[in-house]
Amino acid sequence: MLLPAKAEVARQLRRYRAWERVMLAAPNDRAVRTTFEDSGYTLCVLMGKRCAREAADAAERYLRTNHVTYLQEQQITCLQEQHVTCVQEPKERPRPATAVRRRPSAVDRRSPAAERRSTAGR
Repeated sequence: MLLPAKAEVARQLRRYRAWERVMLAAPNDRAVRTTFEDSGYTLCVLMGKRCAREAADAAERYLRTNHVTYLQEQQITCLQEQHVTCVQEPKERPRPATAVRRRPSAVDRRSPAAERRSTAGR
């Protein structure tokens, strides 16, 4: 797995935290919110996470550890998430025997136009 440069991660994390503080101070300002969301997205892409909070947490862990330790932590976290997902998935229930589906009879399959023609001549 390729890892980003620690200097870039630190810069993007500082940017994200700064915009987070500004956004919390002015939550109704659309420009501030947009810039904050952009900084979160950049951090997500940089750290390979789906959520900005997860990305910020991952960036902080990455910055305080070395590359090998970080990768080991990521692998353990990934395995734990897979285990939780496997445990939480409902087991497939046995399905009841399905009824045999029969095709509709020829009378039922007739179109309304065909029905009108057949009754018009009577």
